Amino acid sequence: MMNIKKAAVLGSGVMGSGIAAHLANVGIPTLLLDVVPTSLTADEEKKQLTLKDRQVRNRLSTTALAKLTKQKPAPLTSKSSLSLITPGNLEDHSQQLSECDWIIEVVVERLDIKQQLFEIIDSVRKKGSIVSSNTSGISIHEMAKGRSEDFKAHFLGTHFFNPPRYLKLLEIIPTHDTKSEIVEYMKTFGEEVLGKGVVIAKDTPNFIANRIGTYGLLVTVQEMLKGNYSVGEVDSVTGPLIGRPKSATFRTLDVVGLDTFIHVANNVFDKVEGKEKEVFDVPLFMKQMQENGWLGSKSGQGFFLKKGKEILELDPSTLQYVERKKLKTASTELSKQAKGLQNKMKALIYSGDRAGQLLWNVISPVLVYAAQLKNEIADDIVAIDQAMKWGFGWKMGPFETWDAIGLEKSIEKMEQSGLAVPQWVKQMQENGFTSFYKEMEGQTLYYEDEEYKAVKENKKVIHLSSLRSQNNVILENSGASLIDLGDDVACLQFTSPNNAIGLDIISLLNQSLEEVNKNYKGLVIGNQGKNFCVGANLAMILMEAQDDNYFEIEFVIKQFQQAMMKVKYNEKPVVAAPFAMTLGGGAEICLPSAKIQASAETYMGLVEVGVGLIPGGGGNKELYIKQLNGLPNGVTLDLQQIANKTFETIATAKVSASAAEARQLNFLNRHDGISVNGDHLLNDAKNSVLALHDTGYRPPVRTKIPVVGETGYATLLLGAQSMKYSGYISEHDYKIASKLAFVLAGGRVAFGSEVDEEYLLDLEREAFLSLVGEAKSQERMQHMLVKGKPLRN
Repeated sequence: MMNIKKAAVLGSGVMGSGIAAHLANVGIPTLLLDVVPTSLTADEEKKQLTLKDRQVRNRLSTTALAKLTKQKPAPLTSKSSLSLITPGNLEDHSQQLSECDWIIEVVVERLDIKQQLFEIIDSVRKKGSIVSSNTSGISIHEMAKGRSEDFKAHFLGTHFFNPPRYLKLLEIIPTHDTKSEIVEYMKTFGEEVLGKGVVIAKDTPNFIANRIGTYGLLVTVQEMLKGNYSVGEVDSVTGPLIGRPKSATFRTLDVVGLDTFIHVANNVFDKVEGKEKEVFDVPLFMKQMQENGWLGSKSGQGFFLKKGKEILELDPSTLQYVERKKLKTASTELSKQAKGLQNKMKALIYSGDRAGQLLWNVISPVLVYAAQLKNEIADDIVAIDQAMKWGFGWKMGPFETWDAIGLEKSIEKMEQSGLAVPQWVKQMQENGFTSFYKEMEGQTLYYEDEEYKAVKENKKVIHLSSLRSQNNVILENSGASLIDLGDDVACLQFTSPNNAIGLDIISLLNQSLEEVNKNYKGLVIGNQGKNFCVGANLAMILMEAQDDNYFEIEFVIKQFQQAMMKVKYNEKPVVAAPFAMTLGGGAEICLPSAKIQASAETYMGLVEVGVGLIPGGGGNKELYIKQLNGLPNGVTLDLQQIANKTFETIATAKVSASAAEARQLNFLNRHDGISVNGDHLLNDAKNSVLALHDTGYRPPVRTKIPVVGETGYATLLLGAQSMKYSGYISEHDYKIASKLAFVLAGGRVAFGSEVDEEYLLDLEREAFLSLVGEAKSQERMQHMLVKGKPLRN
């Protein structure tokens, strides 16, 4: 049975080292090899090294590893993962490839160089090991020519998107010789171990996502020139307004790098004919930009140039930078009022005003192009839609977009616009199929060959929206729902705006615990929003504070604290399933649960000091207890050190940059789990509930907590004072820090005293309420609500 225990990445450039980092992130020991340098650097000459010295011969891969710790966004989920990557070179260490189960080639995009490398690999690899190429468009079949039968049977394309840690798409491209079980194994491995969204692509130029994405970008550039729109105008309407990333069109090109984009476009240009070739002919002004070295972010300027605080846009006709413009029309304003992306799209695309014309002219050709290529580049429409969502961050793929704007109306307009709608789409419509997708009994079906077929998904994917449509809602109010996940496990889903915690969520949490204790094996707290939860309802707290309604605030905080205590001591296990932003109250909901099952991309922190407060839902106490319980066996308990570490984490509002980092900060302990694939998070959390139940779960026993008391409080204050005197924190920051120190120290008791949790919660609530009343704290809350960032006052 196939099992990838060790891997090798050949080529240590940005992409190769990024893939190696991602393999290390998921715990796979990886060899990172590159060519041997042919000349010395000035630094190496100064050290009197020669081309025979190991550090010179391994220079490319060791330099790449050093860069991994400095890159932003960080390729590593934890710097400790670096120890799993071994640097080397292709001359001295190629024999070590015989120990690897998967060898990934990520060298320069030249067929002859790749073929030479595969010849070396074929001579040293062990039989049955998988070999793949990360090419973005060279024929996989051509690369394998002349190789052994076993090599060909285990060879395929594995096209990662950059940066590999963050972009979900992995295109797998088999050849005619690739064993079907290898394709199936790599698909499952990609989803379950690497956490990817995997699509099977055909061996055609640029595969799926880059083929359609590049076409769409070039159509947009050409439409900009034809319709006399500006770079800024195009970006203002081709981003979130139509369900695309904030980087829209030209900011995306700046991030990708114009040289990379032109290379990808030329790859298709060289292999296609007719009208398609015309689209892939990169406009002259872009070639001129490349000659000038205006490649985007990496060169400091591209379609945009930052001057001081101002961002200027490029005028393609003069190649001068001018003031950035935005496109504002009746349809852009109307779309902001429309509910849901589908209605926003309709309001824009059929409007006929300047924004509507642009969007129709850039979206409709892409829909037609995707339909024309359907059988050439993929097996079905699902693969195309998924590739565009996972690789380019589109909210809807081409066929989902087509459904959203209405098939009948759009086909009529396309034909009026002179677009040649593929015959299979017209036939489908004539035969009474009115959409590419439809929902039936909680299942998504897609159109294929005159019928609807079920979309195949990994069994580990749970869609809360599908469960809702199947009447699996047990309880519900304005802020949350309790949903039956099956197998006697329920899920509390937040549905309030931004998943902010208010009395509605607290109320349903209390009801849910009662319901679960009567009728279920346990509870998952999870949802499928943009973020898990970014904290309590700050607007409500500020409003009550400005009305001097402290009784109401105290009531809400006490309710929250008591609900968290119920979660902690609930008779049935509660598993929290955080992902993305898990801040303030979001982290406080996770900390007391029986187990946390976090998505690998979880950014967790108690950040209340940023709004002039301290955590109020028991977070101070719970993080302190996690630190206490997180000590390895045999390590002497140093109460002051634990108090110091907890104080520092909360006072500096530290937020983990991954779940692995959350573990280092003690938000997660060694019993908590991490799900690499966010789509499998709820399933993993559900299985955690079942495992706890099946092994005879018992809630924790209530015990007293040792604290550092008055002397420890003085020590904590000393640290805060030195930060104040060095100008690192303001007078108000110091006031917040002193309140936090008092709570963590356990108030005016002797060092080492043991106190109960209710006592610590009372201290916390008192401190929280006193800070809410401070004018400077209210200024911070107001600033966060209006500007979305903290105020230093």
